[in-house]
Amino acid sequence: MSDNNQQQGQINIELDEKTAEGIYSNLAIINHSASEFVIDFVTIMPGVPKAKVKSRIVLTPQHAKRFLKALGENIHRYEQVNGEIKDTEQPQIPLNFGTAGQA
Repeated sequence: MSDNNQQQGQINIELDEKTAEGIYSNLAIINHSASEFVIDFVTIMPGVPKAKVKSRIVLTPQHAKRFLKALGENIHRYEQVNGEIKDTEQPQIPLNFGTAGQA
């Protein structure tokens, strides 16, 4: 099928090998302004006093809300198949990034 015959609105998305490996994160730091949401994904290792941001995603408020909805729908479908995801208490990590949320 040629590109001209592709269904309107269809997007061809490529995923290179390095990106497909993914990046492990066990902490997300979320900040926002009037025009954007910034999510920093961090990996913290036990006994290591320093951690690095491994990836940063910047979203418009509209895309952040769509992301929240899509993530919620996917968690709901996951739990229907695999059971409820238990939310365990996380120790407070002293982070000084100003006003931020964490997940």
